[in-house]
Amino acid sequence: MKSLNILALVASLMAPALSAGQKPDSVHVPHPDPVHVPLQEPGQVLTLLFAGDIMGHDGQIEAARDDSTGTYSYDSVFRYISPLISGADVAIGNLEVTLGGAPYKGYPAFSSPDALAEACRNAGFDILVTANNHSADRATKGINRTIRVLDSLEIRHTGTWITSEARDNLLPLMICHDSIRIALLGYTYGTNGIVVPPPAIVSYIDTVRAAAEITKSKEAGADRTISFIHWGTEYDTLPDQQQKNTAAAMLRSGADIIIGGHPHVLQPMVAETDSCGIRNPVVWSMGNFVSNQRTRRRDGGAMIRLDLQVKGDSVCISDAGYVLTWVYTPTEEGKRKFYILPCSAFENKPEFFQSPSQYEAMIIFIRDARRLLDSLNRGFSEMTFSEGNWIRVARESVPLN
Repeated sequence: MKSLNILALVASLMAPALSAGQKPDSVHVPHPDPVHVPLQEPGQVLTLLFAGDIMGHDGQIEAARDDSTGTYSYDSVFRYISPLISGADVAIGNLEVTLGGAPYKGYPAFSSPDALAEACRNAGFDILVTANNHSADRATKGINRTIRVLDSLEIRHTGTWITSEARDNLLPLMICHDSIRIALLGYTYGTNGIVVPPPAIVSYIDTVRAAAEITKSKEAGADRTISFIHWGTEYDTLPDQQQKNTAAAMLRSGADIIIGGHPHVLQPMVAETDSCGIRNPVVWSMGNFVSNQRTRRRDGGAMIRLDLQVKGDSVCISDAGYVLTWVYTPTEEGKRKFYILPCSAFENKPEFFQSPSQYEAMIIFIRDARRLLDSLNRGFSEMTFSEGNWIRVARESVPLN
């Protein structure tokens, strides 16, 4: 578990998790806001870690099911990646399913067992963004139930709300400690054409509204504001014009960090530098964190790490990096399994894999990713996590051509 606990700033808003037999459909547990991160010393680095699309395809649901009991568990999915997640002060992921209850289903209308969210929490995720094109897959009931389950598990979230009043009260989600205050805002380009009737709210990309929410964040005392955006063209490794226009508008409105997802493949990460450190980082797409998409480039992604630190009167981004991840799907005891692997820890371990073809598939993903990112990234370095330390991966750059 994390050495730095995530604590509620306002204890009166805390609520217990669901007790045995209590149905999340019948209870609303408001989540505390802001989130308080008690760092040990003023000026200490605050590490944020972002993960891409957490999917729930049919194959994943079947793999998580215990056929003898009919129960579900996803904890093993995060076995090899949880030290990285828990090694960050705050870990944030994109929950691209609903927790809409049974019947559980994958594409095109996702509803995963609550155990998926439990496993995310157990692995070290502190916040899940719920604004994406699958937010409304189970209509208003699915939106509301997802929120209630996350609240019952004490997982912070943003991007969907039960009512407009809840959105106004809970937005922005603040990540705070004595020296640094970060606002997190979540947006999606759409919900696959599904209309979300009031009072439920999904945060769609609207640059005018986003500008007002960024202003609200700064008025709430945010030193830096993160826009976590679901956008882009699926399976395209370069950002499209709409992404570029949206990012430019967000930056003009005062957003400081832009983290993107949805294309299900990696896209480049770019940032500027100045005397304070790294400025205006934009991650166009983190790719898939976990899914059953097994075709080339869709079978992995990258986790993004940002270090924030007080320098004088400013909060600066002192370092930016990424960790390549790949989804390994061996068959164990007659059943398919899913494991998220940190690539740098396994790329020289062919003996770990059940077959040479599985190892080669990961190597192809790594080569494709490095070819793209080494050529087009600015300000982001590949990293690994070893014995509690973040380390830059030492290697020669791979050219795009």
